Amino acid sequence: MEHHHQPPHPPSPSAMDPNSKPPTPSSTPTARLSSATSSWPPSPSGAPPRATASSASSAPSTPASHTVYSDRFIPSRAGSNLALFDLPAPSPAGAGASAGSAASPYCTLLRAALFGPDTPDRLASSAAACSSSSPAGYPASGNIFRFKAEVPRNAKRALFAGGTDDEDLRFPGIFTAKGAGPRKIPRSPYKVLDAPALQDDFYLNLVDWSSHNVLAVGLGNCVYLWNACSSKVTKLCDLGAEDTVCSVGWAQRGTHLAVGTNQGKVQIWDATRCKRMRTMESHRMRVGALAWNSSLLSSGSRDKNILHHDLRAPDDYISKLTGHKSEVCGLKWSYDNRQLASGGNDNRLFVWNQHSTQPVLKYTEHTAAVKAIAWSPHLNGLLASGGGTADRCIRFWNTTTNTHLSSMDTGSQVCNLVWSKNVNELVSTHGYSQNQIIVWRYPTMSKLATLTGHTFRVLYLAISPDGQTIVTGAGDETLRFWNVFPSPKSQSADSLSSIGGTSFVRSYIR
Repeated sequence: MEHHHQPPHPPSPSAMDPNSKPPTPSSTPTARLSSATSSWPPSPSGAPPRATASSASSAPSTPASHTVYSDRFIPSRAGSNLALFDLPAPSPAGAGASAGSAASPYCTLLRAALFGPDTPDRLASSAAACSSSSPAGYPASGNIFRFKAEVPRNAKRALFAGGTDDEDLRFPGIFTAKGAGPRKIPRSPYKVLDAPALQDDFYLNLVDWSSHNVLAVGLGNCVYLWNACSSKVTKLCDLGAEDTVCSVGWAQRGTHLAVGTNQGKVQIWDATRCKRMRTMESHRMRVGALAWNSSLLSSGSRDKNILHHDLRAPDDYISKLTGHKSEVCGLKWSYDNRQLASGGNDNRLFVWNQHSTQPVLKYTEHTAAVKAIAWSPHLNGLLASGGGTADRCIRFWNTTTNTHLSSMDTGSQVCNLVWSKNVNELVSTHGYSQNQIIVWRYPTMSKLATLTGHTFRVLYLAISPDGQTIVTGAGDETLRFWNVFPSPKSQSADSLSSIGGTSFVRSYIR
């Protein structure tokens, strides 16, 4: 047998170089591949890894290379809670812990909030869709790499918006904001002012609150101003023994006050200087209702007429509105100053525009005098009105579409209405027979609070300029201040209209 001897390989240039270093095992691609291949996966028995063919065979030497680091981040699956998203566990050893965490109440609620409830139809469709597209060796998952199962909108709101009624039913106590629930309204007034000679007359309007936080009150033949910031009382005017105050009304700017008298006069006063600016004697009988529209003042009288007074014109009035068959006792301009609502003792509610002398809308559903009138500051054309003892109803109207929206029987005479400027709620004051104050939520007309304390009919009502506080007046000769509405969103929750806190105070207005 012949033996063939192969000649030895010629040495490489690096080997012939005396200054060259022998290559390290990790510096060659084959060695790095061999090292990586032999280190994963680990042997189940803990034995050392077997040498691969690439590591056993000798490879030609290559020049030394530097290790290259990249910015790619590969997360560790072993430290991830994959069971939360229905993903397979990385190893059987961690399966028990992952399953236990996935079955916890928190994980169950979180999964339901993120991916919706696990209904049978949804589970069946997800399993069928994923069985064909799942990678080999992994169980079917209904959520990984699938985007057809849309997350319910209410679940998104529950996570990020504090929750709603439906969310509270699905996730009780989980997504409800801290402190949520019905707003607590104090059942007692925080301040009471004694108002001697405050008349017990349903057809008068003797209390109004200015934009400068000054309260005007008609007491007998005098008008008093009470500064809500300083509690200072100022006597504005005295009509004398032959006349009495029947109505007061602040202009929008809060510097001028209109005063209607029993003799049919309308006086304009500069409240900052306590000076009378003008007197208009156009009505033949008492003036019980006043309403401002910029420089235009509207007055309603027992003579059944409504007069428009332009303070810039020399004449006492510029137009006369006729239509009521009895005393005009309620008068309010809408917030956009385009419509005027009037109520009368003839059980009628009329709506006028800026230029009409006859009512453009007539509502006859009330069966008693309509004194309580209020325009919504939230919805254009929404008007609320309340009827007297024989009616007892609060009715809502859409003057844009000329429709009667709804009616609520309050059980007692409706004396006043006012909307909140901050939330969609309103307050009504009542006379016979319960003399109560009710806070309503619109449009459900659910009662938020019923306030009592007056011993006579609550005939007078005004709201503070910040929209949080109301003041009520009655024939028991008291003015009571109540915190009933929340602050505007732009203000802090603890602002209280600069009236001097919430401690109970009782003092005199004169």
